[in-house]
Formats: sequence, C-alpha cells, structure tokens
Amino acid sequence: MNKFLKNVFYLFLPLVLGGIVGFIISKSIDYNSLIQPPFAPPSLAFPIAWTIIYFLMGLSYFLYKKNSNSNDKQIPIVYYLQLFVNLAWSIIFFSLKWRLFSCFWIIFLVLLVSYLIYLFYKEYKVSAYLNIPYLLWIIFATYLNIGIYVLNYT
Repeated sequence: MNKFLKNVFYLFLPLVLGGIVGFIISKSIDYNSLIQPPFAPPSLAFPIAWTIIYFLMGLSYFLYKKNSNSNDKQIPIVYYLQLFVNLAWSIIFFSLKWRLFSCFWIIFLVLLVSYLIYLFYKEYKVSAYLNIPYLLWIIFATYLNIGIYVLNYT
C-alpha cells in the first residue's frame, strides 16, 4: 500500500467502521425508550460526539505512525483491539440487548483506552492527548450503561 493510502487508512478507519456499525445497528437503537439516568444526553449528541471521537482516534494513530520511530508492536495491537471492543459494544448493547454484559465490556474498553493513552504518552504525547476526550466520553458512557441497566433491568 502506498504512503498516501496508508495515511488515509490510519486517519479514517475508525470513522468508516463507526459509520458502518452505526448503520448496522440503526434499526435496533432503543435509547429513547429506556429509562435514562440523570445527565443522560439527548440521542442526537451521540452521532456528533462519536464522529469527533472517531476522527480524533484516527488522527492520533496517524500522527503516532508519522512521528514516532518506535518499533513497539504493543501500540498497534492495543489500538486495533480497543477499536474492535468499541465497535462491538454497540452491537452488544443495542442489537443483542445484553445490557449487563455490555457494562463489563465497556469497563474493559475504559481499561484498554487508558492503557493505549499510557503507551502513546511514552512514544508520542500528542497522540495520547488526542485520546483524552475519548476516554472521558467512554467513562461517561459507562455511567450511562450501568445506569440504564440498573433503571431498566434490575
């Protein structure tokens, strides 16, 4: 793959995959029909937030690849693993409606993203900083996930 295509791949993979998953789950999204915990945002906030987050995620990995001379094999593994876990959460929560399992899944995602930020920080700090909004958002999403489970299924 030539350099230009690699750069486009790094930049836009999360955004493209997030869009595909969003399309796949769109008919099963029942967020508005669930009892919401306090501070739950309107459903319109989610596609806006995730578009920004997926772009920042891709940008962080692109900048890491462009500016780091590291041969660290761990960063790509953790990066792609957290992306998979992120995308799978939507399917688990919305399509499969496994609300309790999704609570544990998203906690795993928080841990993976925290670890990714740590790894990025050691190699290219800008990439770490670009993922802080992502971490904050999924911590908030963890609160929402647990709140929805408690209010609707216990």
